[in-house]
Amino acid sequence: MTSIFELETPVVLVDLDKAEANLKNAQDAADKAGIKLRPHIKTHKLPRFAKRQVELGAVGITVQKLGEAEVMADAGLTDLLLTFNIIGEKKRARLKALHDRVDIRVVADSAETVAGLAETFVDPAKPLGVFVECDTGMGRCGVQSPAAALELAKKIAAAPGLSFAGLMTYPAAGKYREAQQWLADAKALFDGAGVALPEITTGGTPDIWHMSEAGVATEYRPGTYIYMDRSQVVAGAATFEQCALTVLATVVSRPTDGRAVIDAGTKTLTSDLLGMQGHGYVVDFPDAKIVGLSEEHGTLDVSACAVKPKIGDVIRIIPNHCCPVSNLFDTVTLVRGDEVLETVEVAARGRVD
Repeated sequence: MTSIFELETPVVLVDLDKAEANLKNAQDAADKAGIKLRPHIKTHKLPRFAKRQVELGAVGITVQKLGEAEVMADAGLTDLLLTFNIIGEKKRARLKALHDRVDIRVVADSAETVAGLAETFVDPAKPLGVFVECDTGMGRCGVQSPAAALELAKKIAAAPGLSFAGLMTYPAAGKYREAQQWLADAKALFDGAGVALPEITTGGTPDIWHMSEAGVATEYRPGTYIYMDRSQVVAGAATFEQCALTVLATVVSRPTDGRAVIDAGTKTLTSDLLGMQGHGYVVDFPDAKIVGLSEEHGTLDVSACAVKPKIGDVIRIIPNHCCPVSNLFDTVTLVRGDEVLETVEVAARGRVD
């Protein structure tokens, strides 16, 4: 049996028992709330976990990029929602190839995006399902009003090779009530215009335990929930004990009594702060603070630690944001507690297209 403390660092560990518990807890909550679950694979990027999510009851998966969709389709996943505007002839050709072999739907938030899709997809016998993306407070992509959503939905429905699939949103964290009201207003407008809404899909792990308050939404798309991370603990969605992904690092220097340096920097932990101070939670030394990152070095303030780490100590870190960590490594090591089970390729990492 190999112990995690025998591994070369830095390395990403995923505790299978914790990941499985997180998956089951979310599926149980969705079932109880009467809402469909369509997990986002951007966090784990592993077909094995995507398949497990479907086995537990998910209706399909969510992907963010064409490359992710291609990897998942190649692995046998057949019901995909791609929540990103597809722009350009080459990307539309790749989308068409996917559409020819799996059930894939996309989103659009502009007439230009719809026109491009309509140019590529022309077969009314096999139309491409297109959701209208709605900005319900995130301030990213999305139409700005229910009226604009209705106008764009009509353009989708008028294209012979497209079909209107419904409304899609990604609410700002903690703003699920505002998103619910926006969607409820939109549904009322669509109902009044006699336009059917096949699906209303929303999501976000920070508010995952409010799925029972999803209002008119029919589907929920969480991603980070499989691993959880420090940001989700701060948001109240998880505890540190529920975090399945950790980064294993080694203390390589102790320049002063109050400072330790580890072999994990921005290329390992990411520089994402997400409104927090410090770059992660040190499981083995909870009073330590990761106060700085360069590319390969992480600087810890250990002045508050009663027992301070020594050179050569191996420590576990719960990152601020686990999603980019997955994308920084070619492989992750699956563990159960301190026991190493298997090292697997992160199949969809680096898929930026």
